[in-house]
Amino acid sequence: MSDFGVLSLLPPLVAIGLAIWTKRVVLALFAGAWIGGLMVSGWNPLTGTTQTLEWVVGSVTDDWNARILVFDFLIGAGVGLIYKSGGVHALAKVLGSRIKTSRGASVLGWLMGVLVFFDDYTNTIIVGNTMRPITDRTRVSREMLAYIDDSTAAPVAGLALISTWIGYELAMIGKGFDGVGITYNSYDAWLSSLPFRFYSILAIILVFIVAYTHRHYGPMLHAEYRARTTGKVLRDGAKPLMTTETDLGAPQPNGSPWDFVIPILTLVIVSLLGLWYTGAANLYAYDQGLDWWTELDNPFGVHFTDYGFVDAFREADAATALLWGSFTMVLVASIMLVGRKKMTVEQWEDTVIRGMKQMLFANTILVLAWTLGTAADSVGTGSYVINLATSSGQDLGPWMPLIMFLAAMFVAFTTGTSWGTFSVMVPLGVQLALAFTGGHVNEIVFATIGATFTGAIFGDHCSPISDTTIMSSMFSGSDHIDHVTTQIPYAVTVASIGAVLYLLFGLGVRSWIILLPLGIVLLVAAWYVLSEWYGKKYGIPHGKVPIYVVEE
Repeated sequence: MSDFGVLSLLPPLVAIGLAIWTKRVVLALFAGAWIGGLMVSGWNPLTGTTQTLEWVVGSVTDDWNARILVFDFLIGAGVGLIYKSGGVHALAKVLGSRIKTSRGASVLGWLMGVLVFFDDYTNTIIVGNTMRPITDRTRVSREMLAYIDDSTAAPVAGLALISTWIGYELAMIGKGFDGVGITYNSYDAWLSSLPFRFYSILAIILVFIVAYTHRHYGPMLHAEYRARTTGKVLRDGAKPLMTTETDLGAPQPNGSPWDFVIPILTLVIVSLLGLWYTGAANLYAYDQGLDWWTELDNPFGVHFTDYGFVDAFREADAATALLWGSFTMVLVASIMLVGRKKMTVEQWEDTVIRGMKQMLFANTILVLAWTLGTAADSVGTGSYVINLATSSGQDLGPWMPLIMFLAAMFVAFTTGTSWGTFSVMVPLGVQLALAFTGGHVNEIVFATIGATFTGAIFGDHCSPISDTTIMSSMFSGSDHIDHVTTQIPYAVTVASIGAVLYLLFGLGVRSWIILLPLGIVLLVAAWYVLSEWYGKKYGIPHGKVPIYVVEE
């Protein structure tokens, strides 16, 4: 690795700058990696391009990466089958038949958003499409539905133990550890970072609070009051983004809720068992002096009763476990649909391919993010930044969560992508935190990981150029600008409280057991004060809109 000095910042800076300027994350990530290729090739455009392509190939053929890519495609296929079967809509219909009030519809939307935890794209599609008829009937504004949809997409997927996000998140954490030559289980670090993801946790809680209480503030108060009192779920002159089912087509009308429930339960159960199995097998392999469970002569004949569930999870091969779970989900969904003649083999194949197509963009970003990370490692970006940060002699370690949270928020909001932000900021955050802890993996490292992830999710959640923000407007049938302007006050409220909690962390309050409950108290207080203030300003007592009851 050559010493490029300050020039080592070029790959990530080019990627971030182009993403902000062009709003094209694929172009930006490739350009950043290509600059790295030029640098290590002596600025020769021909050899620099071939070097970049070699990095791309290496990213795809890496064993871990390949498993994650296949997992994503299988998840897309499984979700496609479930959606096409009509199972999602059937489940929503069963739940919606008992919903007679605006409160019930809002809370049901929140609940569905939490239950559809395995992918943010799928969340926006399912929640928006299934809840829109219910919320329209109960006079819940389209702005509120889009907010519910958006705030239970990226925040939920980023916290879920099983999702299309977790493999990528683990890879970015692992890249950070590898960059400083430290061996540590990425899944263990990921799990330990969850309680420090204050923005994601509090954002989900705030949705429930406003959905249940009907107390609002900011432009959302106007939107909800309009819908409840006039029945206009859209404001006059609004231009809603049209919903589309171009990729998968309309779902079957005779779907059963079990077509949704059984495959999803299969995914969860098999993945959890896979995490336990591979973790326990790894522990056994280590006891035998082997590096990995696949080196065992008979890995499926080993007894794992001596290894606890938690210990096994810490040593699990998450990519393999998720691969098993997603494949079994596709298999079960296929048997249910083709075996019951709800789909022909031709329809099944078409749906599987179209479902995989849904994941093409996400996997493209994934490969290019890995490639950019390789480029940054090759030119010494992490080493340069770490040396620069530590040369001041100041101990910034306790402040790294706050610093990375604010930086990730800015980058993600301006670029509109959390995954692109992950690729640059997470490995850097891990390496900086480790530099200040002397290589010790402790709560500073975990908090920095959590803060960086959740800061990036802020941008994915509410940036007007974010794909999930746009999709939330689309599938909820909301005017996009109306969705953004009504959601941002809530997002900023949660982000401000998150910043306060990381500030307290820097001042010495290191336990999430103290910080997270304090954050919930601050959230409730802020929501109460703001709804009271806006209620007085707009002449709506306490900022509370009436509950609408459907007349039979």
